[in-house]
Amino acid sequence: MIDDNALNDLVQYRLMRAKETFNEAILMQREKHWNACANRLYYACFYSVIALLAKNKLSAKKHSGIKALFNQHFIKTGKVNKKKGELFKNLFEARQEGDYIDFVIFDEATIAPWINEVNDFISTISNLIDNGL
Repeated sequence: MIDDNALNDLVQYRLMRAKETFNEAILMQREKHWNACANRLYYACFYSVIALLAKNKLSAKKHSGIKALFNQHFIKTGKVNKKKGELFKNLFEARQEGDYIDFVIFDEATIAPWINEVNDFISTISNLIDNGL
């Protein structure tokens, strides 16, 4: 079992990774690398979600398990609004398509609207963690 100090370090590390990865998405946006931008936006949310799960002593080995725990403990309970749950799901699907399906090429119109939403997503999760949720 992980002690409280180590757990807090892990949570803070994951939040730092979320913010760093979001900044990578901004770099990809500037260069118009939309598939890479979608990937980084998903991972920015992913790192913030696994920080929240860790704070609540929850974990899973696969992305599908992470999504399921996030939905079960935070979306369905209303601690995080459904719109943010939808965003996380949509980013996961976009990342899967962009990374693994041939001939998928995202454009600015598809990806750019998510940038501010992801920034807000990370802030929301950080605030939940700061407030002990």
